[in-house]
Formats: sequence, C-alpha cells, structure tokens
Amino acid sequence: MTAADMTENHSTQEPSTTPSSEPEKIPVNWWQEAKSISLLILAVLAFHSFVAKPFYIPSESMMPVLLKGDRLVVSKFPYGWSYVSPSFHPLPFLKGRIFGHMPQRGDIVIVSPQNKREDYIKRVIGLPGDILEVRGGQVVLNGVPVPQKVLKPIRIPVDGNAPCPAMQFPGALMTDANGKSWCELPVRQEVLPNGKSYVVIDMGPSTLDWYGPVRIPEGHVFLMGDNRDNSADSRAPLEENGLGGPVPWEAIGGRAEFITFSLDGDSSWNPLSWLHAFRSGRAGNSLRPASVAVPK
Repeated sequence: MTAADMTENHSTQEPSTTPSSEPEKIPVNWWQEAKSISLLILAVLAFHSFVAKPFYIPSESMMPVLLKGDRLVVSKFPYGWSYVSPSFHPLPFLKGRIFGHMPQRGDIVIVSPQNKREDYIKRVIGLPGDILEVRGGQVVLNGVPVPQKVLKPIRIPVDGNAPCPAMQFPGALMTDANGKSWCELPVRQEVLPNGKSYVVIDMGPSTLDWYGPVRIPEGHVFLMGDNRDNSADSRAPLEENGLGGPVPWEAIGGRAEFITFSLDGDSSWNPLSWLHAFRSGRAGNSLRPASVAVPK
C-alpha cells in the first residue's frame, strides 16, 4: 500500500462535522410586548374617548325607540369634548368644552348626572333661554304647547329584557290568538319647534306629568326620556336618581347614532342559545329623529 493510499483511507474514515440544524432561540422581549399591549389599550381608550364608543341600554326609560338590551354606537365629537369625554369619567367637573357645539332639540344623548360616575341616555327637549314646563304630560316651550298626536297603540314582543312589568305598564300585557305575549302601549307623536319628531309612551296621569315652569340657564339643556312616566330625567330630583333639572352641557358625553344589535335576555350559558337571543329587525336602526312639518 502506498503513502497516497494510506492518506486517502485515513481521510475517508474521519467523521464529518456539520453545523447544527436547530435555529438559535431568541429571548422574548417582555418590555417590548408590554409596550405594544399598552399602546393598543391606549389607542382603544382614545377612540372611545374622542371618536365613538359602544353603549348598552340598561333600562326602559327610552322606550319605544330603545329597548333594554339594545347595543348602540355613541359618537363623541358632534358637540366637542368635555370632562366627561374620557372613558370611565376620571375627571371632576370642568367648565367649558373644546370645539363645543350645543345639541339640537330631539337629539338622543348620553349624560352624566352631577352626583354619579355613570351615563344616562335621554332626549334633548329644552335649550338655553327656554321657559319649559310640563302640564298634564304635555311639554310647553316658551308658552307654546308642543304638538302631540295620539297614534295607534304599539305592540312590543315580551321577552327577558322587555317583560312588560305591571308596575310600569299596568294593563299592557296581552296575549294574541297564537299564544304570543305582547306589551301593548299607548303612544303619541311629539313634534318639537325645529320639526324633529319622535314617539313617546304615555300611560296616563303620573307625578312626572307636572313640572315647572323653569327657565333653562345659559349653557344648560333640559333632557327627558321617551317613556315619559318611567324616566329619571331632568324632571326628577337627584335624590330620586334623576338629573335634578337642567344639566350643564359639559355633562353631555355624546350623541346616539344607531343600534348595532339587540339581545332579548333569554339566552343561557349554552352557546346554542346565543344566536336565538338576537332580536330581529333592530340592527342598523338610526336613532336620529325624523324631520316633519311643524303643525301650526
């Protein structure tokens, strides 16, 4: 065997060395991850505070236009921004608004009562300088009764979020020939001086049917619920969870725009029941009042 053969034989017997195929693990940058999540949260809060936010209807005070269980969008910018604009209302009362605009009659707005850190939803009825009173359930603005027209009673399906309680709607619960339960309610069309029209529920005489007269101060608005006999609004004192009269426009947090979806309250823990909990025919409904000719 020659030297060359020995060298070739030795080289073929040496084990080959190849680089590892496993990628090098890069450690997680927890600070960067936390910063990214924080920025996302801040972006969501900023959007909710200054552009729009979702809102849930927890009561019957704005029936029939809004039902308990409705989810809707509230825009934050139509009236400018104030101390109640930030989410969760962390600020004390501060006078004035940035790029402020006074709401229009008929607008549905969210408002924060003076003594609470929560939002109510009501309709703008009176503006600064108005003399407002309520006589026998009819609104009187500057000495002129707001026109009302009695309409055919409406029927609202009874469900978990709209049970038609006898305390609020005495005698309204009825059952049709098919065995379906309804809440049959007496309603009236109301037309404000600017031609904005909407429907209110009037169940008959109540303590809220008489109010004022009061002159609405500068920078204030007078708010009422459409369910006139069951609404803790500007007619009700703060001690009774009302708004305690005209509210400063700084307390207005935004304008209700449209319903996104509505739940009937009859779902359970079973996911199969969730789809059936959606009320049909309510998604996309506008919450802006209709415009009609003002009756003379």
